[in-house]
Amino acid sequence: MSQETQAGITKIGNVAIPTADHERALGFYVGTLGFEVRMDASFGQDQRWVEVAPAGSTTTIALAPPGEIQPGVDTGIRLITSDAAAEHASLQAAGVEVDPEVMNWPGVPPMFGLRDPDGNRLYVVETA
Repeated sequence: MSQETQAGITKIGNVAIPTADHERALGFYVGTLGFEVRMDASFGQDQRWVEVAPAGSTTTIALAPPGEIQPGVDTGIRLITSDAAAEHASLQAAGVEVDPEVMNWPGVPPMFGLRDPDGNRLYVVETA
């Protein structure tokens, strides 16, 4: 594809997670995971849009009000860590609902799943 015919999409801005209680979600994403709030705005009637991300990340997670998609989904979101075992132990000690153990399969980086307070599933993956 030539430069002139390529799509204008240049990055992923955010991914949305349905959130029933923004304050509870902020307690988890900011208080427990250590993310920072990038946006917190009202929109529509009694609606709130909040974006959080790890420091330095260009992609954010939008904590969106539930609409057609209700909380409790498998988000497919992969969060990156340099030490999956240490992160697993830390989150487990903080009372986060994590998989019982870190998955260690041949040829696949160590990883585990967790659930946020709304039951949305995310994954933590180790990369070098």
